[in-house]
Amino acid sequence: APGHAIDTAVLRDFAAGRLPDYMVPSAFVLLDAMPLTVNGKLDRSALPAPDFAATAGRAPATVMEEVLCGLFAEVLGLETVGAEDSFFELGGDSIMSMQLVSRARRAGVEITARQVFEQRTPAALATVASATGTITGIQRVDVAVGVVPLTPAMRALIDQSGVEALAGGLFQSMLVSGEPELDFERLVRALGVLVDHHDILRARLEEASDAAGAVWRLHVPPAGSAPVADRVRRVDAAGLEGPELERLIGDETRAAAARLDPYAGVMLQAVWFDAGPRTAGHVLLVGHHLVVDGVSWRILLPDLAAAYRALAENEEPAPDPVGVSFRRWARELADRAVAAERVAELPVWKRILDGESGPDPLVGSRALDPARDLATTMRRTAVAVPPDVTHGLLTQVPSAFHAGVDDVLLAALALAVGAWRRGRGGGSRDDVLIDVEGHGREPLVEGMDLSRTVGWFTSMYPVRLDPGPVDAAEVLAGGAAAGRAVKRIKEQLREVPGDGLGFGMLRHLNPETACVLAELPQPQIGFNYLGRFTAGAATGPGAGEWQPAGEHALGGGASERMAAAHVLEAAAVAQDTPDGTELLLSFTWPRDLLGAADVDGLAAEWKAVLVGIAVHGALADAGGHTPSDFSLAGVSQDELDEFESMAKEIERGSR
Repeated sequence: APGHAIDTAVLRDFAAGRLPDYMVPSAFVLLDAMPLTVNGKLDRSALPAPDFAATAGRAPATVMEEVLCGLFAEVLGLETVGAEDSFFELGGDSIMSMQLVSRARRAGVEITARQVFEQRTPAALATVASATGTITGIQRVDVAVGVVPLTPAMRALIDQSGVEALAGGLFQSMLVSGEPELDFERLVRALGVLVDHHDILRARLEEASDAAGAVWRLHVPPAGSAPVADRVRRVDAAGLEGPELERLIGDETRAAAARLDPYAGVMLQAVWFDAGPRTAGHVLLVGHHLVVDGVSWRILLPDLAAAYRALAENEEPAPDPVGVSFRRWARELADRAVAAERVAELPVWKRILDGESGPDPLVGSRALDPARDLATTMRRTAVAVPPDVTHGLLTQVPSAFHAGVDDVLLAALALAVGAWRRGRGGGSRDDVLIDVEGHGREPLVEGMDLSRTVGWFTSMYPVRLDPGPVDAAEVLAGGAAAGRAVKRIKEQLREVPGDGLGFGMLRHLNPETACVLAELPQPQIGFNYLGRFTAGAATGPGAGEWQPAGEHALGGGASERMAAAHVLEAAAVAQDTPDGTELLLSFTWPRDLLGAADVDGLAAEWKAVLVGIAVHGALADAGGHTPSDFSLAGVSQDELDEFESMAKEIERGSR
């Protein structure tokens, strides 16, 4: 009646006295009137979603209340739960109450499902619960559905370009070879298996509020809540090949990206390019960058192929289990951003950004302008390193120097940038500040297995690289200077605190340290090694099915409103081709800051330095250890070089 509020607790008691537990509503929503369609029927799409967010209840006052609040939050997929918040008003039901009982038992707390229904709140349950052992707290239980805090990479883009740019047009795509006589309905069902199994693919972007004000986050609904039938399309590609097929694929990629809607949870689109009977076409997958990264495709493609083939054999698809949900990883990341061990990294990051010689000289004609240097202004150039050279760079050189491929690529980039700057009159400084993009899949706690987790894990952290004064001609010829530079850069990269995640955590997830790092100089150059992708190298019947198709298999795009993050973005990817593995080096940049000829020159310099390093790495006496290989020994590079020289002399003498 007008002027009288609805007491939902009384209403729930009324329903509970007449209905079995599983039929008692989890939430009540008061409406002025039922929304109707033009035909006078209930308009279900206009019904507001129930709000299962935790109320502003009091904090737990005892260890038992703290444990129960944590268990409530884990089971219900909430960030926090107050001591007097009702399990059922927060979205719980009888099935969830049984999960709560089971998890409570593992945490050393004995309760029953009937007690959960009768007591309802952590405070009330704490008065009837019994401890089965010493209660010191609980381990975070992995619940894949619920609220997911944004990661540093996501927050960085919001700071840089606004949430509109993050939400619109930011995507990655993968083009794979299909198989002859591909069945469209089976493809739809296989994609549904992926979306149900990899929870983050169902996420939606939403705005909420906390004590600090409005905050953006992801929310993952339960499996089965994201039908995919309207997210898969068939396109006639019969008889098309070469430029015509590429043009069609390009048009459909852009169209599929435009259909993505993170606010509505539409994070994935698929297009089947039907090449006709008995001809293998292509399948295009387009995912919003909020839920996929380069590594995610290596998980999704085999799962899609396995699900499709299982359905073809009338079997139930059974993807391998996911070790840790993206939600748990993101929450651990947010929690640990304020931990003392991460905050202790701050002085190192400040020293890297500040440098000892003052700010880096401008790379372009002016500083970046987020209002002018947008995605629409970006240009790209690329050069390929021949397979014979690539083979050495990916195998022989890293092995000789006990280093990673990225160490080698960054050493060459630092040398190339130094020579390029000097050639353009940019001074004689040898050091350069570079943002390194990493895969970010670092276990935050012991036993955290992220090998099967799909999501956007990307990390970004600055490094200051100084190869020292070197003879450029000697480097290009494969002389000893190339080896010394690789060793120096390897050691400087090993000085990065921990796993590199700390910078993003302190810069974007910790309010106290974020303002400190935001005031320091920022790198003008970004670097990303995408790893190795097969690209049509497989042969034989069925060998290339569900494999990346062609050198442009991995693609992506950004919103037109996306501001450039760096003056220069350097990237490298190893692609398997019929002629062997090829290293593709590329640069992208805002067109107003650099001329194409300038960047082409830098790309050529990067390639030439890599060739020199490969030549040096093939020499019998090339390589060796560096101090970080023996971190407990406290030896210098000169001492190591002397030890290894003596060892080689002894080895030659014994022969």
